[in-house]
Amino acid sequence: MSKDRADAARERLNRYMSDQGKKNTRQRDVIVQVFLEAGGHLTLQELQALVREQEGPVGYATVYRTMKMLADAGVAVERNFGSGQARYELAEFGTHHDHLICVDCSRIIEFEDPLIEERQDQIAERHGFLVQRHRHEIYGLCADCQ
Repeated sequence: MSKDRADAARERLNRYMSDQGKKNTRQRDVIVQVFLEAGGHLTLQELQALVREQEGPVGYATVYRTMKMLADAGVAVERNFGSGQARYELAEFGTHHDHLICVDCSRIIEFEDPLIEERQDQIAERHGFLVQRHRHEIYGLCADCQ
């Protein structure tokens, strides 16, 4: 992840925590740091395992509460790609991407395509629709699973 995105995420989180009167803890700091460094689309269990490698024992509830706080702060986005498990990714700070999801191995590939974005805007405008947000997910088989 770029330093600018990490800095924007930390700034947003610090503002949220200050506004909500929340305090930093060592475990919370480690969870946030690991999440920001890991990138990708992590389940709570995957994030907990990564945090344990650095911090030692950390409870699932602590990871869950921290990620819920990150989502409430607009720093993380909870996604469900049909596997039944929530996955978290860093919120988009002025950028947008979509997802290709392998239905066999659950691999997630992020992509950006200005032409798709342009067509979506044209379609919305043609129907008098004001887009506030959207999610584009394509399900299929990745190159390794075909």
